[in-house]
Amino acid sequence: MIKPKIIISHDDYDGLHLMLEKEVYAPSHDLLIDELERAKIVDKAKLPKTVVRMNSTVTFTMLSSKKTFALKLVYPKDIAESDTLSILTPVGSALIGLSIGQEIEWPLDKNRSTIVHIDAIAYNH
Repeated sequence: MIKPKIIISHDDYDGLHLMLEKEVYAPSHDLLIDELERAKIVDKAKLPKTVVRMNSTVTFTMLSSKKTFALKLVYPKDIAESDTLSILTPVGSALIGLSIGQEIEWPLDKNRSTIVHIDAIAYNH
């Protein structure tokens, strides 16, 4: 499956790179780095409201399990008990920059993957 086009604001791009520099390296970081490298970078004002950005609440379905989640995509320091998803998780990295209706194949572990479908996005400034 070809990865879909993604778009990220300059603010998120810079913030994510800064976070990666401060974090202790983990192999999962490579997934996020790969996503950032293929993203189209735009001014925050030009980022469509239909695109997943940091601190947006994303409703997505993991097609392999047919489970739907509504989680806020956050930096690791902002993880709460529930309803948040770290950008450094495999699914968190997969979501950034996607638009409503897009799908991406994402690894769950060494032998399995799933298709993640973006259903809706809410963003509170």
